[in-house]
Amino acid sequence: MTGAPVVFVVDDDPSVRSSLKFLLSTVGLQVESFDSADSFLHKKPPDVPSCLVLDVRLPGLSGLDFQRELAARKIRTPIVFLTGHGDIPMSVRAMKAGAVEFLTKPFRDQDLLDAVRIALERDRGRREQEKEITDLQRRFDSLTAREQQVIAMLVSGMLNKQIAAQLGTAESTVKVQRSRAMEKMHAESLVDLVRMVEKVQGPSEKAS
Repeated sequence: MTGAPVVFVVDDDPSVRSSLKFLLSTVGLQVESFDSADSFLHKKPPDVPSCLVLDVRLPGLSGLDFQRELAARKIRTPIVFLTGHGDIPMSVRAMKAGAVEFLTKPFRDQDLLDAVRIALERDRGRREQEKEITDLQRRFDSLTAREQQVIAMLVSGMLNKQIAAQLGTAESTVKVQRSRAMEKMHAESLVDLVRMVEKVQGPSEKAS
């Protein structure tokens, strides 16, 4: 099934990998398993919603070091940590770095399934948001330099006549450029346009 989510299981114990794969498959999830962080890093993951079920104690890179390495590579796959040696400082460190959950073995099957569901939803939401911003950036890049200038002024709170005065052009010209920019951005209103531009460029300070 194209676009189906994938759960990556990283654990050096073959029996744990096998049991986790079976558990996750019972709720229809596709699973890929790895015996170390390095083996995961050597594979290009599919471009679908995904999450990692990751043991803290691993050969080579530990789970927490692996979490840091993923962040350094800008791989934002959500992580559900598993450990048989958990302690509070370790779990706090993992959660502060963005882990979805930190489960101590033995854990309830349902707790893991719930954590994986939350992780996959988080990744799906992130991907949708990134796609939206990419689409908006493409539309923004299609604007002429003057159209970009005009909507930047609009977003900052300036009126058409103020923009015209600052640019040394007619107000009617500003209105045409504003209309063309809104059409290219697929914006239905000025409020819609402001929201789009802020998603691409970040919030703008309003003009006084």
